Amino acid sequence: MLELLAYLNGPEPVARFQRRCGLFLVEAARDSRGRTCAPAHADNKPCGQVQGTGDHQDNNSGYKYMVNGCGVGGRSRPQYEVRNWLLHVLFLFSSALGHEIFYITCLPCIHWNLDPFLCRRLINIWTLVMYVGQVMKDVLKLPRPPSPPVVKLETRVDAEYGLPSTHAMAATSISFTILLSAPARLQFQFEVGLLIAVTLSSLVCLSRLYTGMHSVLDVICGALISALLMLFTYPYWETFDHFQLTSRISPIVALALPLFLSYTYPELDHYSTTRGDTTTILGVAAGSSVGYWVNEQLGQTFEPQGVLPVPLPTLTAHGLAVSVARCLLGIVALVGTRQIVKALSLRVLYSWAWHVGTGHLLHHVGLGSLFRTGWTGMKE
Repeated sequence: MLELLAYLNGPEPVARFQRRCGLFLVEAARDSRGRTCAPAHADNKPCGQVQGTGDHQDNNSGYKYMVNGCGVGGRSRPQYEVRNWLLHVLFLFSSALGHEIFYITCLPCIHWNLDPFLCRRLINIWTLVMYVGQVMKDVLKLPRPPSPPVVKLETRVDAEYGLPSTHAMAATSISFTILLSAPARLQFQFEVGLLIAVTLSSLVCLSRLYTGMHSVLDVICGALISALLMLFTYPYWETFDHFQLTSRISPIVALALPLFLSYTYPELDHYSTTRGDTTTILGVAAGSSVGYWVNEQLGQTFEPQGVLPVPLPTLTAHGLAVSVARCLLGIVALVGTRQIVKALSLRVLYSWAWHVGTGHLLHHVGLGSLFRTGWTGMKE
């Protein structure tokens, strides 16, 4: 059993999957002048036509990415070659379903065009599984697959630990939360919904292998942990929903709990994006929860018209145009608000940090010198 777990957590299954999908490493060769260039292949591609990413360091492998397939001095991380562009684009798109750009567009569009109830429940479950997954990463501290032999197509989160895959957790929770919650609100064929949920979650899981960011064990554990969290919390979804919308202390809990969870997040021995991303997710959950509570108090619940479950609205050209316009307007307002609040928040934090830092500096250095100088002058 331990051998199987070690194999699933190793880089070779990931590298083999990448090669099966048409993603190959291009080994670097050093010439006598100290330049590293990717050698030509059977198709006689010259140096500079193989694929590569930015000029930065890979924390796991110690290899340096080189631009245009060539570099001077030091070890160069092997470039990669794409031989199946259809799968390449498909998996990159699937991987993007777990990034902020998807959450900031898809979840609000569900609220604006389908049902606020579904969006609220998605945000609640998404926040839970993402927080658990991020904390587990920084507690277990299991590394991502090394490169080589794995090709890594993403670098922003490379400093994060691997297990579990939060992409797999988010994809599983979002897909199956909609599947479990929608039948009480909307009329649709459950088998079709199940097929869509399995397909989307599977594509996102496989994309984490294709991009080289997770081992097979990371992905399996992510999907299983998400499924277990949904299984254990499912009986309490309705109870929490009622509390979130009607309780007087709901906004207090919605603001205090994320602050507490952010403050008590596990400390790391190196910089990682996990804590910042987790704080952002908790902030989204807090703001959404307070907003839903305020809407409930004002009677602006935007419930579907008719007896639940209601039929899915007929897709017409007019309805589609209205939905697209609503989404575009909402996303512009949402992104604009995000940028303004982010800029103001950073300015306030910088100002506070500067004052605190200056105060400590004066206390430990400046004030002591001033006091000593003043006391000397008084004695003289």
